[in-house]
Amino acid sequence: MTDRPSCYPSPATAPLPLLDVLTSPVPSGRFDSPVDERHVLCLHLGGPVPVSYRAGKAERQGMRLHGQFCVVPGGSSTRWTLSRPATSLLLRLAPAHLRATADDMGRGARAFDLAPAIHVRDPQIERIGWMMQAEDHDAHPGGRLFADSLASALAVRLVALQSPSRIAPARALPAWRLRHVIDYIDAHLDQDLTLAELAAVAGFSPSHFKALFRQATGTPVHRFVLERRVERARLHLLEGRLSVTEVALETGFAHPSHMARWMRRLLGLSPSQVRAS
Repeated sequence: MTDRPSCYPSPATAPLPLLDVLTSPVPSGRFDSPVDERHVLCLHLGGPVPVSYRAGKAERQGMRLHGQFCVVPGGSSTRWTLSRPATSLLLRLAPAHLRATADDMGRGARAFDLAPAIHVRDPQIERIGWMMQAEDHDAHPGGRLFADSLASALAVRLVALQSPSRIAPARALPAWRLRHVIDYIDAHLDQDLTLAELAAVAGFSPSHFKALFRQATGTPVHRFVLERRVERARLHLLEGRLSVTEVALETGFAHPSHMARWMRRLLGLSPSQVRAS
């Protein structure tokens, strides 16, 4: 049996994010996954690998394919036997967030337990995994708010897959609460906003707020914040008092290239073109 892979960090004492991502080598031979307090989804990267998998007394065998994932519930461990080394993309989700999402969806937080699974294929969860991988590769340009939004999307999808039922259409966020949230966003654009922070301003749980906000504005909350940042940056550039780097920091972008990317996407102009206009 192999030791804990070096890429697994020691258990942290600091508050953990709702969702994080880790690329992990998985050795050949027998391997017990480290126990993590979070729910872990292991997306397979690369070519097919024959594996056997044991969770509790249940054992299954099969071929791991690129993009398939297994589910390891928080606080548990699974035993793998691999014919050759492999690589996994680990999505680690806070159990409290999944329980809150299940409660918001009418599944009952106390009654909802995530079940272990293997060789699952779901396009929505794959897309979330690739977006988290891209964020990690680029040093998280989207900030905590984007990762929190992906955490909520992942939690909703996991609950829906495990206990499918018809979900009632979301109501819209009341106008006065929406105005309060927008005012808060505008006053804190230079900060790394989080979904939980904005949900608290609105007075809802993060997963509930995310749906209500989109229903009210027609836009996901992280996209709405990006659009406000681009507009604030445009005004600063037109004023001409701050450098491009200062404008990026003042409007909450991770770095000038991140700001430039979103200005080109939303305005069709680079920062220098906006300033020249």
